[in-house]
Amino acid sequence: MSRTTDSPEGEPAVAEALPGALPERLRAELIAFRRDMHMHPELGNQEFRTTAALKKRLEAAGLSPRVLDTGTGLVCDIGTWDGLRPMLAIRADIDALPIPDTKTEAPYRSTVPDRAHACGHDVHTTAVLGAGLVLAELAAEGRLPRPVRLLFQPAEEVLPGGAADAIASGVLDGVGRIIAVHCDPKVDAGRIGLRHGAITSACDRLEVALDGAGGHTARPHLTTDLVTAAARVAIDVPALVARRVDARAGLAVTWGRIEAGHAPNVIPQHAELSGTIRCLDLDAWRTAPDLVHAAVQEVADLHRAKSAINYIRGVPPVVNDPVITDLLRDAMVARRGPHSVEDTEQSLGGEDFSWYLEHVPGAMARLGVRTPGERTSCDLHQGDFDADESAIAVGVELFTAAALLDGGRP
Repeated sequence: MSRTTDSPEGEPAVAEALPGALPERLRAELIAFRRDMHMHPELGNQEFRTTAALKKRLEAAGLSPRVLDTGTGLVCDIGTWDGLRPMLAIRADIDALPIPDTKTEAPYRSTVPDRAHACGHDVHTTAVLGAGLVLAELAAEGRLPRPVRLLFQPAEEVLPGGAADAIASGVLDGVGRIIAVHCDPKVDAGRIGLRHGAITSACDRLEVALDGAGGHTARPHLTTDLVTAAARVAIDVPALVARRVDARAGLAVTWGRIEAGHAPNVIPQHAELSGTIRCLDLDAWRTAPDLVHAAVQEVADLHRAKSAINYIRGVPPVVNDPVITDLLRDAMVARRGPHSVEDTEQSLGGEDFSWYLEHVPGAMARLGVRTPGERTSCDLHQGDFDADESAIAVGVELFTAAALLDGGRP
């Protein structure tokens, strides 16, 4: 197994080749697998075709994958756990989004109406599959120092995330640490972004219903003016919440929908608002439901409106363990050199990978998918999102290097 030494310029350099590079014969197969998955996107907990395709390919490699108890997704060990040293788990998410694919010129665009892999889960999945195939070959040659678990998780896009069901299925039994990647269209293919500490935001969902006596707009004093009440909830609740928590926590209420009334001269009896709560800090996220409930109730009471609040827990922030983050850094440097790693900012997006980190330490890297030299890129969760497919090989080699380096540690 390779170690790094100092180059003449004083920067780390790879002393000898680390095994586990992606063989040329697998590159075209993995790209074809990704494109087939891209053409057949499946929503959370409906990923039957994807699960079957993964199971078939892993079994062809002599492995024994197990479908999760939920019926989709699977787990697959490479090597036999000795019950002593915990395994490294490598996680991918396999579900798609309920949006149309607008890449009209791409021959591999989605064949399913209003369904698209617009978040790069097909890239994540293919990279973990490729890593599994390479690690299986190393294990057969006696060159895998410690067993590794592959986890293909369903329903990442469905709050509170399929990770909780996967954990209930026992996917963390015997696991001591876990790693993953997420596509980043702001980072060039061939590079990854890393960050110690929180790398994503917590994300919850909020639904508020307001009720009161309606009436004619000529006599608002005889009514509960629900339009005004809803407007004040929309404006005042985010402000109140922001003032009741440390500003560094980044706790923010943002509305995505507000609905009240049907006629210009009728004050309605019912109004609704819905939105999200995002938070950068784990401790503040845990207090968010009580803060939001109190703020909504105060504003509604001020306007004599009855309020009903549905606070839907989503996911906590992904907080990268520094030791596992450094493992990913070392793995990438071993493969591509020191300039292949860059620091990344904390994203306000949510990721249910965070649920695994409530149980075991782990880290997530940003996998660059922007073609080098391109000035613009398609953002995540957009119908025209696509990835530079060379990122698949980068993901494979990152994972295999991390597994080999981790296997050599106590």
